Amino acid sequence: MGDYMAQEDDWDRDLLLDPAWEKQQRKTFTAWCNSHLRKAGTQIENIDEDFRDGLKLMLLLEVISGERLPKPERGKMRVHKINNVNKALDFIASKGVKLVSIGAEEIVDGNAKMTLGMIWTIILRFAIQDISVEETSAKEGLLLWCQRKTAPYKNVNVQNFHISWKDGLAFNALIHRHRPELIEYDKLRKDDPVTNLNNAFEVAEKYLDIPKMLDAEDIVGTLRPDEKAIMTYVSCFYHAFSGAQKAETAANRICKVLAVNQENEHLMEDYERLASDLLEWIRRTIPWLEDRVPQKTIQEMQQKLEDFRDYRRVHKPPKVQEKCQLEINFNTLQTKLRLSNRPAFMPSEGRMVSDVNTGWQHLEQAEKGYEEWLLNEIRRLERLDHLAEKFRQKASIHEAWTDGKEAMLKHRDYETATLSDIKALIRKHEAFESDLAAHQDRVEQIAAIAQELNELDYYDSHNVNTRCQKICDQWDALGSLTHSRREALEKTEKQLETIDQLHLEYAKRAAPFNNWMESAMEDLQDMFIVHTIEEIEGLISAHDQFKSTLPDADKEREAILAIHKEAQRIAESNHIKLLGSNPYTTVTPQIINSKWEKVQQLVPKRDHALLEEQTKQQSNEHLRRQFASQANIMGPWIQTKMEEIGRISIEMNGTLEDQLSHLKQYERSIVDYKPNQDLLEQQHQLIQEALIFDNKHTNYTMEHIRVGWEQLLTTIARTINEVENQILTRDAKGISQEQMQEFRASFNHFDKKQTGSMDADDFRALLISTGYSLGDAEFNRIMSVVDPNHSGLVTFQAFIDFMSRETTDTDTADQVIASFKVLAGDKNFITAEELRRELPPDQAEYCIARMAPYQGPDAVPGALDYKSFSTALYGESDL
Repeated sequence: MGDYMAQEDDWDRDLLLDPAWEKQQRKTFTAWCNSHLRKAGTQIENIDEDFRDGLKLMLLLEVISGERLPKPERGKMRVHKINNVNKALDFIASKGVKLVSIGAEEIVDGNAKMTLGMIWTIILRFAIQDISVEETSAKEGLLLWCQRKTAPYKNVNVQNFHISWKDGLAFNALIHRHRPELIEYDKLRKDDPVTNLNNAFEVAEKYLDIPKMLDAEDIVGTLRPDEKAIMTYVSCFYHAFSGAQKAETAANRICKVLAVNQENEHLMEDYERLASDLLEWIRRTIPWLEDRVPQKTIQEMQQKLEDFRDYRRVHKPPKVQEKCQLEINFNTLQTKLRLSNRPAFMPSEGRMVSDVNTGWQHLEQAEKGYEEWLLNEIRRLERLDHLAEKFRQKASIHEAWTDGKEAMLKHRDYETATLSDIKALIRKHEAFESDLAAHQDRVEQIAAIAQELNELDYYDSHNVNTRCQKICDQWDALGSLTHSRREALEKTEKQLETIDQLHLEYAKRAAPFNNWMESAMEDLQDMFIVHTIEEIEGLISAHDQFKSTLPDADKEREAILAIHKEAQRIAESNHIKLLGSNPYTTVTPQIINSKWEKVQQLVPKRDHALLEEQTKQQSNEHLRRQFASQANIMGPWIQTKMEEIGRISIEMNGTLEDQLSHLKQYERSIVDYKPNQDLLEQQHQLIQEALIFDNKHTNYTMEHIRVGWEQLLTTIARTINEVENQILTRDAKGISQEQMQEFRASFNHFDKKQTGSMDADDFRALLISTGYSLGDAEFNRIMSVVDPNHSGLVTFQAFIDFMSRETTDTDTADQVIASFKVLAGDKNFITAEELRRELPPDQAEYCIARMAPYQGPDAVPGALDYKSFSTALYGESDL
């Protein structure tokens, strides 16, 4: 008040008061004094004369203060008057008012300037000083009140207490805002200020009991009306409408409480919806990941692998963000509920954060190993295809060889043959038995391949088994027939003597050589599958070794052909006519030469195929090294960032805003690193498309990198949310930055494990260090507050809430009830019409929809129970 007086009251420095202002002050101050003196049955006529003896001045102070002043002196002498005025001035000073250059002698002497100054001081102290709007006071508070009340009115712009009131519209707007039935505002004209002013003054005097304190002509005729006179007059309007102001304050408090409740309900609804959507997605996805039914073809399994890659790259990342956002929203909501003195939010059954986490764990458990299973299945199907093709090739070669063999073995040609023919048949049969023995290995290979296909669960195993069984049965029959024919030939052999040794020698050497060439052709055309450079190099080495045997084989071929030529030479030299081909074998020199030529053609083809595969494996090795190079950088980078975030969340240097800015900048640096992870995903896809199943150059798999990246994004988001909640708590609780830093330093000191939370023993030590004297019962009570879930750990957020809870100024149910009672006009109930008149439309309808009918004895139709509604706001989060 002293500061205000020092700024406003300048009559002690001005020798003269503007005559127009003095006239306005005299009229206004006189009317203001009489508005109070009439309550005591008296009044004044001349303000600088009627206060000279101090009697009416003391009476005025008693009326406006409601207090008793010392008994006045009734003498007529100057000293009596001075004493009475001093008693009045002493009373004013006792109210904290600094009187500047105002003495009793000047008042007794009738000094108009000093008298007006004294009355202005009284008006300031008792009519204006206690006016407060949004933590402003005195003149600023009164001005803000006027601005808000007149804001909706055209041609009204209150910026001061002089020029803004000259046209009279502001006075009329104040009256119309509170009593619209008294003023027809739309009919007023800005260019008729006298009519406007008189209208407002007359209505105020007649209906509001505010005496006319100014003349319209004086205001209009003055370049700048007196500020003190206008403020005095306007303060009377303020006090006349104080009841409405009280109701407005109550309505504002209710609106604030309802807004908090509405916002919290929206947050709860958003949480429930997001949790339901996320749980439903998890419920739909888990069966898909748990489906390990193998497909029949590689193409089908590769499609499943591509679907899984899309899931990890496209579908899951947004769900990771949704899960993180769900936890952040839940923590923010709980913080807001604590700060607004509301009970904690309990999601509906099955939608708790723990339920989402449990579902997520089930999802990741189902996901674990799914990709490895797909790759193993592709590898199995690839081997199955290779084995099946190999089975078909060997079976076809064997079936071609056995074609006609049963008929040949069953032929009884030896019964009518000559001796030489018989001997030839015996030798031919011996050659056949040699050939038969050579084919034994192929039959065993066919059976072994069929067995392996069965063990690997080949989808067409039935047909493979049928074909294999047919080959084995036929092989057994051939063995039996061969034995029977040998017995028949040997029986006949005893009767035969001649044998052509030369043809027999040819047959014996030609058959194995022919079989060797067939085996060589089969090996040269054999399919192969490798996965590493070492494997292909092994095949190349084996092929080179095979090529090194070709010169010896060629010598053997020439030796066999030489035997045939020698037989022909002997026959010719001895004039022997050979009938037909060699009787001991069907392997002619033409066949040997033809097959040898085929072997010669297949060798370079095999060279080319092996070189192509070597090139492919070199390319695969490049892909392995490329992926490993990037993974060996990104894996340690993620680990380092995780450790840095952990260190940042513990140290937390600087203001919370600095920390938040630092963390968000840190988060941007992490997000900017995302292209490296995308590049690694592309390289990983190339590796999978090339069917590469291992990588000895790195210990990091794509799965490790994905999980680490998701954890990194989630951790930085949670750390940022923790700081945001600390800012929210600090601002709501009124905690200074120094207090927050002191809280953080104390917490970090006792957080021995540097995990961001502490156990009960460390927390007890922390409380003792801050001055708490703790018994077991009190400490258990505190623990139930800071650790309601009985986890055994206290977080920094819970510690801050506890340290600031006792000093928090929050709304209470009693405050809200009192505010509703003001709007209801002291009734125990409120009507829908009153709510719609006093509150904004959406909040009025919010209350009406949730208030129960009032059941008291004084109830009227349509009465609503605001007491139970207010209590429920603080007792239950969901009305």
